[in-house]
Amino acid sequence: MILSKKPSVLVCVTGQYDCDRLINVGFEKAVELGYELHVLCVHTPVSNASFLSDEIEYLYQTSKRLCADMTIAFNERAPQTAADFAKKINAKHIITGIPDNRPFGFVESVQKLLPKTEITIVTKQNECLLYNQACVSMASA
Repeated sequence: MILSKKPSVLVCVTGQYDCDRLINVGFEKAVELGYELHVLCVHTPVSNASFLSDEIEYLYQTSKRLCADMTIAFNERAPQTAADFAKKINAKHIITGIPDNRPFGFVESVQKLLPKTEITIVTKQNECLLYNQACVSMASA
């Protein structure tokens, strides 16, 4: 990967077909801001990732259609991996799906690692919410 100084939008996806909505929102945000678009999938290491292949290929094709690169990383530390990647690509905005409700979940952890980076969460109903750690709930973007 060639590092860029140009600001970018990073879309964090999982290996699920419906993550295409995240890529589409990321594309719209990147166009709006004039930023590059990158897609990252961090998955727990597995001995056989073939069960992910159809979904990952679909997301890769969606990314490619929207002129974004897609990187797949296998790592147990998804928030740290995403934060490190975001720094490498000069991400100013991160798009992700709705987080789980566990303390120190993915979004909360990434926000702590990148406190100056805006994070937008896209719900299953395609509602975009700006993540704000200071609030108990999320406010509409």
